[in-house]
Amino acid sequence: MPADETTAEILVPGPPGTGESLILTAPISFWGGVDAKTGRIADVRHPQHGESIAGKVLFLPGTIGSSSASAVLLELVHNGHAPAALVLHEPDAILLLGLIVAREMGWKTPPAVKLDRDWFGRFRGKRVTVNAQGALAFAD
Repeated sequence: MPADETTAEILVPGPPGTGESLILTAPISFWGGVDAKTGRIADVRHPQHGESIAGKVLFLPGTIGSSSASAVLLELVHNGHAPAALVLHEPDAILLLGLIVAREMGWKTPPAVKLDRDWFGRFRGKRVTVNAQGALAFAD
């Protein structure tokens, strides 16, 4: 593995995803916390309120549970405002269900991987690719 590459555990496979990193500094609820039509963080209490997750490599330190999170992520995939890839500190089966359903519907689904939160800072402010094997690397 090259020195500028980190391997993560694949949670939901998908084609390679490349985008600017967005490292959330607090957990988020997708239900009510992310606008499913625009991909913007809608929760006014969240530190990254107003940021868009669309097309980003989204680093999630955690999620705040809701059984509707999968529906929000499914809608984001369907309308083209999903992240390019999701990097989770801990798997969230409810959230990831949205990706699995999107894939079953034949929609292009971003990959989701698990990576220890201690690695997140390495990618701050960088353009990142998550490939089909779960490797995260700095994009050109």
